[in-house]
Formats: sequence, structure tokens, C-alpha cells
Amino acid sequence: MAAERMVEPRMGVEPCARPHDRALAEVAARQHGVVARQQLLSLGLSRQAIGVRRERRQLHPLHRGVYAVGYATVTRHGRWMAATLAGGPGTVLSHRSAAAVWGILPYDGVPEITTERRLLTREGLTLHSADIPLDERTHDDGIPVTTVPRTLLDLAAVVPPRRLERALHEAEVLRLADALSLPDLLARHPGRRRAAALRALLADAALGATVTRQELEHDFATLVAGAGLPRPVTNVLVEGHEVDAVWREHRLIVELDGRAVHGTRRAFEADRARDRALTIAGWRVVRITWRQLHRDGPALTKDLHRLLHPLG
Repeated sequence: MAAERMVEPRMGVEPCARPHDRALAEVAARQHGVVARQQLLSLGLSRQAIGVRRERRQLHPLHRGVYAVGYATVTRHGRWMAATLAGGPGTVLSHRSAAAVWGILPYDGVPEITTERRLLTREGLTLHSADIPLDERTHDDGIPVTTVPRTLLDLAAVVPPRRLERALHEAEVLRLADALSLPDLLARHPGRRRAAALRALLADAALGATVTRQELEHDFATLVAGAGLPRPVTNVLVEGHEVDAVWREHRLIVELDGRAVHGTRRAFEADRARDRALTIAGWRVVRITWRQLHRDGPALTKDLHRLLHPLG
């Protein structure tokens, strides 16, 4: 029988025989497959041992002093974790990258980090320098990251108003909150760049959140009458669902979205499921918000005319 060929196990895939490698694999498993050079030294690996593992392609450089363990390719979470390790102690993922972590704004570009020390440059990273208090930082899946309110505050300085508004909306829909609120942060950091735009969005959101269903219905009825549109039937059942307004002959339903009524995530999901059921049944469903009623009245009136009189 031929002698068995000894194959050295790859890091992170099979249990490692050597204690140092086992400890390294455990750290990498907690950190999405990446590790910092300082952590390797803390595990007892010498500089020579680190060099040997690089030569054997057990460690793959990602940033200065940061390595992927076992495989050169890492997940998005691994890239985020590597970015914070590259910044050194106290570094957090921030700005657009933090928004992607929280799911409030899509972003898959160069990782953005905020460090407590001023770094001149780090290839493959976007750097920000600031002292971030403990109540403005947290961890998500082990990754150091700014809290949602701090993330929104940072976003105001780097994204256009419409994307900032989208991020704020998504945070509300996902019910993401923190003990230190966004108004608290604005009071703490009054001089932040473009903070005025964020304050305006918050004021608008607060006003819309207090509007009752009765007020929305009254304002919508006023718009319909003023535009000379046929009067809809209101608060009736259609296909077993109560709707706010319906023009049956046109198969058109209008739902009035006020956060005081539809602001919870459960309500948001239920509304979308109902819209889907009504659409499958052959109805057109249009959702109108308080802001659209009061800020986009002419455009909204024009759209309703087209929906009710498509050939007119």
C-alpha cells in the first residue's frame, strides 16, 4: 500500500495541530476571516512566523498590518472588519459603510472608517478623523460601527439631501432607534456640516407623524373637490379589505399614508401585502402621503386626472 501523502491543513478549514494556529483560527472565526498583525503578535507568533505564514499563503494581506486568514477572498463583512482593524484601536465603520451595515442606504464602495487618530492615508479606505463618544458607537455582528443616529449625522455631510432623506426614511421603517436620539446628537454637535438639512428633514418628519387619519381624509377630500375630480367612496370594503378611497368604476384605490397610523413595521408590511392582493384582483392602488398632499398638490392632481381619465 502506497504511503499516505501528508497535506498541511488550510487555515480556517480544518482543525490546526499547532496551538498558535488553533488560536489564530479562533480569532479569525470571530472576525469574519480577518486578523490584525498586532493580534498575531499577541497570540505569540513572532515576526518570522508571520512571514512564514505569508509565504505559505496562509495569510493574505488586505491592508497594512491586516490579513485574510486561509483565503484571499473575504465577505463584505470581512472587508468591513478589515477596514476597522486597519484604522487601529478605537476605529469604527462610519458614514456610507455604516449606513450599509444598518440597511438604510445601499453602498458597496470603498469602506469608510472614522479613527481617533489622524491618518494621512490608507490605500483602499476612505478616512475620517474624529473622537466618537461611547454612546455614539456600537457593534453589529462583531464589527465596530457608529450608531444609527450618529450614522445619519455623518451621512448629512457626504450624501445629497434626497439620499439622506431616503436613509432617514429607511431607519424609521426599520424601527432603528438608539438611547441617544438624532435630535440629541444635533444638539451635541451644532456645528456639523449640513446639519441644517438634517434638522429640516426631522422637522418635516415630526409634523407628518402627528397628522391623524381624519386630518388626512379631510385634506384629500379638499384636494379632490378643488381639482374637480369625481368624489370617491371612502372607508369601504374592497375584496375583503378596508380602503381609504375608491373609484369602483375606474378600479382605482387611494390609500392615505400617515405615520401615526401606518408608522410601525408591522403596519408597513401588512399594507404591502394588502396592496399585492388588491393588485392581483385587478385593482390599481395608489398611496398618497401627507407630504405629497401639501407639497406636491399640483403634480398629484395631474396624476389623479390621468388615472381617472386616461384618454382625456
